[in-house]
Amino acid sequence: MTPIRIGLDIAKNVFQVHGVDDNGTVVIRKRLRRPDMLGFFASLPPCLIGIEACSASHHWARELIRLKHEVRLLPARYVKPYVQRGKSDALDAEAICEAVSRPTMRFATIKTAEQQAVLTLHRARELLVKQQTMLANLIRGCLGEFGIVAPLGIRRVSELIAVINDDADTRILPEARIDMRAAADQLCDLQKRIKEIEQAIRAWHRSNEASRRLATIPGTESSRTLRWREIVWTPSAGQGRFWLGTVMSVAGLCPACWRGQWPLALMDCPLPEAPI
Repeated sequence: MTPIRIGLDIAKNVFQVHGVDDNGTVVIRKRLRRPDMLGFFASLPPCLIGIEACSASHHWARELIRLKHEVRLLPARYVKPYVQRGKSDALDAEAICEAVSRPTMRFATIKTAEQQAVLTLHRARELLVKQQTMLANLIRGCLGEFGIVAPLGIRRVSELIAVINDDADTRILPEARIDMRAAADQLCDLQKRIKEIEQAIRAWHRSNEASRRLATIPGTESSRTLRWREIVWTPSAGQGRFWLGTVMSVAGLCPACWRGQWPLALMDCPLPEAPI
């Protein structure tokens, strides 16, 4: 019999499929290997497919949509109440199949490949900034043992790097200079890569109309808030209100005075010059 609704539990290599017909009778209960995924769904007529939202689910959702299926992503916390017993791939797929049929279910938005590409820039920058802080603290701590200090701030670490690279400065012993020079070189390389990533983020921001509109909200001008607008107004209405509430709280404004009105105002306002 032909399935009309499928729950798909995805993983790295093995996928579990649970499908039911229009009477709710189970017609598919199957494990698939990764290479067999697209071929299997290409052989099925268009149907509703539910997938638990995760990082890889957006890719598979886009691929299944190309095969004319209707795909919906479900947050994991909304699927959990439908798991009847235990924990297995088959039970998870069955729970997803049941949850996706609920008329009041809320679904996650499927990200485009462009949005996920921008996300990788933010994740890479976040990691490199953490490593930059670790190296700066290492340099400060080690040179502090020799009585060499610099004012706070990542920009002032360059003063310590200049001391490390100055072979005429006898305050640092040769053995310590070897280690500190390696850390300083790595820090300089990290800072160069961070700047390259930030330039790519800014270039994307200037080329994206929705991102430029969101940048007009007070409190979103600094680079620290770039990631807040990375999805460019794609979440649901409830998530959008939470996003705006977070921005306004950081900006020191009262969310009560704009709730329900700002999204429309943003879509109608003229585009200013990009602030970053």
